[in-house]
Amino acid sequence: MLKNKLETILYKVEDKIGRVTLNRPEVHNAFNDIMIRELTEVFNDLKTKNEVRVVVLTGEGKSFCAGADLNWMKKVKDFSYEDNLKESFELAEMLYIIYSCPKPTIARVNGTAIGGGTGLVAVCDIAITSAEAKFSFSEVKLGLIPACISPYVIKKCDEGRTRELFLTGERITADKAYSVGLVNRIVPAAELDSAVTELVNQLLSSGPEAIRRCKELVSKVPQMSYEEMKRYTAEVIAQMRMSDEGQEGMLAFLEKRKPKWSKDLNE
Repeated sequence: MLKNKLETILYKVEDKIGRVTLNRPEVHNAFNDIMIRELTEVFNDLKTKNEVRVVVLTGEGKSFCAGADLNWMKKVKDFSYEDNLKESFELAEMLYIIYSCPKPTIARVNGTAIGGGTGLVAVCDIAITSAEAKFSFSEVKLGLIPACISPYVIKKCDEGRTRELFLTGERITADKAYSVGLVNRIVPAAELDSAVTELVNQLLSSGPEAIRRCKELVSKVPQMSYEEMKRYTAEVIAQMRMSDEGQEGMLAFLEKRKPKWSKDLNE
């Protein structure tokens, strides 16, 4: 349950989907300290809602997110180091909370994503973008660096491609964003909603606990030694086979029927 009324975000839950919309179209959904805190609060709330199976993050209007708000930057420019560190840590925490969300997250990239806005694309599990969208890590043009978003961009795009994107700060097309691994699919703007709906239905047809454990698997395995990895992967599949969801899924497959979690989907 949210404690406060949201000022910068539209948030609703319907049909097993959590829909989170950045709602500052007059400034191309640029984020400020309020939006950072509200995104943190909303994604913490989503973690607690068992009825939510998928989360879709998008922007209101023509842009996805233009990065940091100019008025906020004017204020931040005169902060002390301690105040800057506090605000930067809140940004880093918000990005991690979205990245570590146990529900599958989809970035519905309806328009331009710049700087930290591109970071919001990177922290989502899957990104579907309008063909007209543009992307940029423009921080170096301001004498700054894309620090808090860097772990997630490097994971998605690998080090070599990230070096080019971060060092040049160039504005790139949706095609290049796809080629470097930042987004998963490009569609015409008119087909964006249908493409997101198709992906949502694919995710809803899978076991919710299996999806949660898959996200955990992808996050943990790269950090393990081979001995740790062998033990962990053997344990996790054994646990899933014995779980209620695993038992139901295997039985449904053998009986040639849909499992209980997907019976109510219109497929």
